[in-house]
Amino acid sequence: MDIDFVVLWVDGNDPEWQKEKSKYQSIDENENNAVSRYRDWGILPYWFRAVEKFAPWVRTIHFVTWGHLPEFLDVNSPKLHIVKHEEFIPKEYLPTFSSHVIEMNIHRIPGLAEHFVYFNDDMFMLRTFEKEDFFREGLPCTYGGEVPIELIGNIGTWQHAAVNDLGIVNAHFPKRDSVSKFKKKYVNKIYRWKDNLRTILLEKLYPDYFTGFKNIHAPAAYLKSSFEEVWKAESEKMESTCRDRFRTSDNVNQWVVLWWQIASGLFEPAVIDNYVESVTEKTVDEICDVIEKQKYNYICLNDPEEEINFELLSKRIQDAFDVILPKKSNFEKG
Repeated sequence: MDIDFVVLWVDGNDPEWQKEKSKYQSIDENENNAVSRYRDWGILPYWFRAVEKFAPWVRTIHFVTWGHLPEFLDVNSPKLHIVKHEEFIPKEYLPTFSSHVIEMNIHRIPGLAEHFVYFNDDMFMLRTFEKEDFFREGLPCTYGGEVPIELIGNIGTWQHAAVNDLGIVNAHFPKRDSVSKFKKKYVNKIYRWKDNLRTILLEKLYPDYFTGFKNIHAPAAYLKSSFEEVWKAESEKMESTCRDRFRTSDNVNQWVVLWWQIASGLFEPAVIDNYVESVTEKTVDEICDVIEKQKYNYICLNDPEEEINFELLSKRIQDAFDVILPKKSNFEKG
């Protein structure tokens, strides 16, 4: 089975990109166009080193970019496919500065395998993986237990997207039917007993609709055909999402496809062992310890909205990755 990786990247320091972005963004900075959404922590080389060390079987890495490229990247690397937005996103949706638009058009990437794993550039492998960790019997591996959507505190764009995603899934998959067919995937011995108990209770308390699924801030395994199914079923919503230059509360995101696969039974049960944290002065020690000791399968490093000593923290994170991934990969220039 051929398995591809897809990773999204943007150079927030590129003056040409900044100039283009300024033509469309609102005057007021918010969570969807803030500098912190786009700045480069200088740790992307370690993403490639991790893939080469921990998943050498990957067929192709599709590196999605607005047009700029990292200085370290060897564009002639045989497993690397550089993909500019204009090469797969329909021109009526460009330019875009929304990850939602890019995500919902991933299936259009030329040469993309049917089986692929989607990464954000802040998601890193910390341990060795086999193909079967992502796909078994041709199906994506993911956590299928039911988890109500969290609506606590300040409701961000991603939470609105999750609600929109869930609305689409429930409109197409009656919960009673899905549970009847795939109960052993939703409640499975691979999950913690507490998670199974929660799912069982939610099935009894809310038998007519799903209340949500786990917000997995980790690499996600997909079937390209699943994206095509969602576009066919909900073309109007997909198109409205893609017309927004920046993320909005009306959008859907990649989770609509992930959850579509779960509701339709197109997955194999798995536990996603990942660590998610924002990099701040308070958290950096623990983050570095997680990286250096490889405590989880993945780590997802969020850029905080608060003011931080960016140069100091980025250097700390780079040093931590250098402990486990000191050697250059074949994706880096000599």
